[in-house]
Amino acid sequence: MPEQTVVADHPLAEPIKAALARVNDPEIKRPITELGMVQAVDVDPTGRVLVTVLLTVAGCPLKDTLRRDVTAQVGAVPGVSAVEVELGVMTDEQRAALRDQLKGGQPEREIPFAQPGSLTTVIAVASGKGGVGKSSVTVNLALALAARGKSVGVLDADIYGHSVPAMLGVGDARPTAVEDMILPVPTQDLKVISIGMLKPRRDQVVAWRGPILDRALTQMLADVYWGDLDYLLLDLPPGTGDVAISLGQKLPNAEVIVVTTPQQAAAEVAERAGTMASMLNQRVIGVVENMSYLETTCPHCHETHRVDVFGSGGGAEVAGTLGRRLGYEVPVLAEIPLDPRLRVGGDDGNPIVTAEPETAAARALSGLADRLAARGKNLAGRQLGLQPVGR
Repeated sequence: MPEQTVVADHPLAEPIKAALARVNDPEIKRPITELGMVQAVDVDPTGRVLVTVLLTVAGCPLKDTLRRDVTAQVGAVPGVSAVEVELGVMTDEQRAALRDQLKGGQPEREIPFAQPGSLTTVIAVASGKGGVGKSSVTVNLALALAARGKSVGVLDADIYGHSVPAMLGVGDARPTAVEDMILPVPTQDLKVISIGMLKPRRDQVVAWRGPILDRALTQMLADVYWGDLDYLLLDLPPGTGDVAISLGQKLPNAEVIVVTTPQQAAAEVAERAGTMASMLNQRVIGVVENMSYLETTCPHCHETHRVDVFGSGGGAEVAGTLGRRLGYEVPVLAEIPLDPRLRVGGDDGNPIVTAEPETAAARALSGLADRLAARGKNLAGRQLGLQPVGR
């Protein structure tokens, strides 16, 4: 790590160090002093401070945020008359040291969430078919959990239909690479990574099969610095194809939420997604029925009525069938009403739980987050990585 220098006998030295320790790198979410990013601090007799901060890469997308945070924290120290922030760039050796520090000595290509001691709850959001709102549920659930003080990561594993970045307003964002380690894109208190962020161009088509898909998933799980997460949400592709199988093998302890809509056709294929998860030793923790109903005001009586646009009972049917098939209770976790604002929020990159929190759809999604947050860490059915020993 680079040396950190400051005029040692200056009375402002210690307060400035303490102020810099309160500045987190906006991508890594750890103090810049801890990461060795503060190269030097100089204070002149008039109280003017020059802070030299080393960026991980020259094109760091959040360098303006870092400059602003350093200026604000140091400028608030009594006795400081002015602050100037000079940005440099780490050398290859410094980046390698930072990567080793962040990985904590772990071997390469290890998926931290698959380890028996992981404290992160991994939730895969699955569906039997496309068009049921699986990605909308994933994004809004992640934001609702973050609003409850949880540290949340979102992995868009829908390789061909990656829509999570656009839904969060970061469709053109690209992650920062530190050597061979990738930093997820921070947005709206979430850490996000998607195959769409790793393409050279947003409009480029992903045409991968088998082994290449598997390597891409490993990269997003093992080579991304996620930090300490309470929850990692995975937006799975619809169906029971290669990606679902590969993720099941890499994350056998993941829990699964199945998203469906009320109609019979969607319910039947949703049951297959839940059955596939169980075959891969993953536990299905519940069903979410999206587009459950429409609330409309009658022009004649002026009362609000519930209209079952797509029928009714699909979510309950999926939950009941999976419960009987898997041998344990699979509840309906939420019924989310049909609301055009849910779609608009996804298109605008401003999801409904934050843009319109008082709507019925937002309340249903927030209630889903409450149910999950209240569960705590459940070890039922988990593989604990224990090995028998001989006497």
